Amino acid sequence: MKSNRFFKYFQKKSSKGNVPSPLERGWGEAFFTGFLFCCCTGLFSFTAKQKRDVKYTYVVAKDGSGDFTSIQSAIEASKSFPYKRITIFIKNGVYHEKVFIPSWNTKISLIGESKDSTIISYDDYFKKINKGPNSTFYTATLLVQGNDFHAENLTIENSAGPVGQALALSVEADRCSFSNCNFLGNQDTIYLSGEHNRQYFSNCYIEGTADFIFGEATALFEKCVIKCKADSYITAASTPEGFAYGFVFKNCTLEATPGIKDVYLGRPWRKYANVVFINCKMGDFINPKGWSNWQKTDNYKTVFYAERNSTGAGAKLNERVSWSHQLTEDQAEKYSIKNIFSGLKNWNPLKKDY
Repeated sequence: MKSNRFFKYFQKKSSKGNVPSPLERGWGEAFFTGFLFCCCTGLFSFTAKQKRDVKYTYVVAKDGSGDFTSIQSAIEASKSFPYKRITIFIKNGVYHEKVFIPSWNTKISLIGESKDSTIISYDDYFKKINKGPNSTFYTATLLVQGNDFHAENLTIENSAGPVGQALALSVEADRCSFSNCNFLGNQDTIYLSGEHNRQYFSNCYIEGTADFIFGEATALFEKCVIKCKADSYITAASTPEGFAYGFVFKNCTLEATPGIKDVYLGRPWRKYANVVFINCKMGDFINPKGWSNWQKTDNYKTVFYAERNSTGAGAKLNERVSWSHQLTEDQAEKYSIKNIFSGLKNWNPLKKDY
């Protein structure tokens, strides 16, 4: 503000025909230079302090021994769009909270102390939310919208019980990975969305009743245990038209609770559903037809359902529906991590930055 007064003073003098003396000009220039120097020094000092204050590691503990007692508090304290990964270590305990990873909180890792004892649990469900026909999508215990998310050694649970649609996990982001996690629920346990989004699950346990893995994203499940808790459907994919990969299960084990005897590998939520099982072991509860056509629509003409080298009592491949496929060895080789996750940045979840 003072520098502006100096300029106005000089302009006023000049308009009257009086030119400032060299001494006046010298004082004005010196003041203005000093003013700029102080401003820039303060700005640089503030920026440097900000950089020093950024934390990339937090600890959450219910007993107060960490930085926070709730997971959401740690997320809200995390820097938006960080250059490096932010890791939130979560000590054992049951965290009864809905956890939200917003789009600006990219590169977040949630690492539990132990898979079975670090539990995120909530009990929202369709009728409880009561927001109309799309209430399902508000029910998630863990909602991920930030890209490059990673979770490990956690149990993520929707504890509402068999009361209809109730999500444990909803992923609306790209390049998200889950390792050594439990996903517990009933109908609609895991929702994976986004036309170009990619997700990777390794060594996870996933349980549910109806359509408990569903959505439009591209997802690879490797060495996972899929537990069926009702005579129903495992997948309900809504793969977009023209996409080569939807849900891919490789080297997984399909199990069921006692008394379950009529489970389908999937049914098409939308007409271009794409689901493939490769080298998976299936119990005798799998319906010999393998795949169901949703409400006898014409979706069977446009879906792509396939298997390769299914084993176990449920692998009655000769009895599968005629519109499903058995992949050749050459065809199955195309289902590599590189091919499945090709696209923007050619993401490889095995190249870890966490």
